Amino acid sequence: MPAKIVIDHLSVRYSDQAESLRDVSLEIEENAITAIFGPAGGGKSTLLRTLNRLNDLADVDLVSGKVLLNGKDILDRRVNVMELRRKVGMVFSRPLALPLSIYDNVAYGLTTAGGRRKARLDEAVEKALRQVTLWEEIYDRLHTPAHRLSGGQQQRLSIARVLALQPEVILLDEPTSALDPVSTTKIEALLHELSASITVVIAPHNTQQTARIADYAAFFLSGELIEYAPKTQMFTLPKDKRAQDYIEGRFG
Repeated sequence: MPAKIVIDHLSVRYSDQAESLRDVSLEIEENAITAIFGPAGGGKSTLLRTLNRLNDLADVDLVSGKVLLNGKDILDRRVNVMELRRKVGMVFSRPLALPLSIYDNVAYGLTTAGGRRKARLDEAVEKALRQVTLWEEIYDRLHTPAHRLSGGQQQRLSIARVLALQPEVILLDEPTSALDPVSTTKIEALLHELSASITVVIAPHNTQQTARIADYAAFFLSGELIEYAPKTQMFTLPKDKRAQDYIEGRFG
């Protein structure tokens, strides 16, 4: 089957800064977890933000190349960006609970898109919360403020808000970096379950997490894609010495 996302000679440069991504070509497989890892400043966040056009909101001087989702170039200026972001959701490093109730947090994207039927919203909210294994913990306080949840619960809530839109791809930028080990384990187990039906692209917050959860791993260094391989190959027999040195802790 063709790859879900095909990145073809992508370069991104921010205004008055060094080029953040340089000539990156990468195929991201459907219904798998692809981990983008490497030292800070390697371009991982820039790549994730490019995949759902969040870089449109940044001071970008240059974007060149193509990013094909289901064979269509999402960098084409004629693309409906709001519709793209429904298909390609984003979760950030720190939990993002809106100043609303738990229910309204999950329903936010749907109501913004025009969803008003309560029965349909109820169904979507419950389904998303069950997907992130949060329903049993909070079903009796859906209308209480979301900020009362723990950090780990708020991060699962953030993922539920994305899942309520039924995305095809979910992007995660160090989603467990601010969480305790128990919450981290829950998020990692959730991503494994989601990858059966959703394409997951994650920038893990450390190499160990990449080794635990990835199906495929892409090593980035200073804006360049150095090596891309199935996780087992990357962590047992990497082809590039820079990737091997980073995995073995010689730098970074």
